[in-house]
Order: sequence, then structure tokens, then C-alpha cells
Amino acid sequence: MSENIERRRFLKCLGVGSLILAPMGCSSTKDSDAENKPHYVMVFDQNKCVGCGDCKLACNKANHLPEGEAKLKTEQQNGGLDGQKCAQCGQDNCECQRKYVRVSCQQCKNAPCVAVCPTGAAHRDPDTDIVTMDDSKCAGCKYCIAACPYNARFINKDTDVADNCDFCLNSQLSKGEQPACVQQCRYDALIFGDANDPTSYVSRLLKVKDSVRIKSHLGTEPSLRYIPIVKLGV
Repeated sequence: MSENIERRRFLKCLGVGSLILAPMGCSSTKDSDAENKPHYVMVFDQNKCVGCGDCKLACNKANHLPEGEAKLKTEQQNGGLDGQKCAQCGQDNCECQRKYVRVSCQQCKNAPCVAVCPTGAAHRDPDTDIVTMDDSKCAGCKYCIAACPYNARFINKDTDVADNCDFCLNSQLSKGEQPACVQQCRYDALIFGDANDPTSYVSRLLKVKDSVRIKSHLGTEPSLRYIPIVKLGV
């Protein structure tokens, strides 16, 4: 591993910034065999997440992340306004109004990080089409970090490589298992699978549940979907 790190540092010293970069816009990922490839998606159900953080702990363990770093997190949001009583329980800042959202790589079909990477380190896995990293090619230039509109990338301090959530491609998925966060979630707030498979649970779920994508207007086509919280009346 030390040789790979030294190689990347050497590349960085040569002046990776002088290489010709692809435009900052989104690149098309469509090709002749695109229909034959899976399209792995993850669905985050905001109605079921309680913000326990078990998903993050499972991810860190499965992917051997350094202390203090993470590929995902859950952010707490308050559904009510300051000084406004909850319509359900009559309290301020109550559990009824509290909600959480998953923050991680969106696994964009038109991924800006892949488009700007000068060495090909950020790329799509040829078998799964999942955006991942080739550690041996990463020069640590941080172009992918700057290009990500979701602020979901970071430099792994142990490997000196730009890192992102790749649905546990090289850990759990390689063993035929679900991503670690999905396996660990006790509340079924995370659903993962191949959206191109009409018989898969995630495919059938997306047909009957309303879901949204973050910053969809950018044309990145995120593969992380969110089922927004349902506001109950009184």
C-alpha cells in the first residue's frame, strides 16, 4: 500500500493540474449494452429512520475507515418552526416533528466526479456500473471532491485516496451480500437492489412509493432515492 501512496504523491508532484480535464458538466454514461447492466439504487425511507447511527458504524467497520471519517451520516432535521406547537402532541421540538436524512454519495448516473478525474481513478465498475475508485490511480488532486455537488467525497487519511460510498462494492457486494448499512438497519429504512430488475423488491417499491432525488435539476441522475416523511393530520 505504501508503494501506491508514494506513486500517487509522485504523480501529484509532476503536476496533475496541468492535464487536460473533461468539462465540469455531466457526461453521458449511455452505451450499447447499458440495458444489460444492473442499475443499483438505494432508497432511504425518512418515515422509518430514527437516527440511531447504526448504519454509519456498520459502514465504517465493513470498509475499514479511519477514526473520524465516514462514507455516510444521518443529519437531523426539525420539521417544525421555532415556537410552533406540534399539531399532533402540542409540544415544541417534539419527536413527531423530528426527522433524519441520509447524507452520502448519490451514485449519480451522470457523475461529475468521474468526468473530471484526470487519471481515471474515479470510474464506473464495468460489471455493476457503480461509481468507485481505483486506488492505484488516484493522485489525490481532489478534483472529484470539488466537482461533487453533494459534498460526499473525502480523502481517506489511511490510503491517501479520494473516497466515496460505493454501496460496499468491494466488501459486502463482492460476497453477494447487501451493503453493510442496509444489513444493519433495524427499522427497514434502507432498501437496496437492482432497479433494472422488474422482479426486485426495490424496483416494485419505487413503482408504488413516491420518491425524490436531491438536486435532480443538475442532471446528475442520482441513484439514491428518498421517500419523504408523511405529515399526519389531526
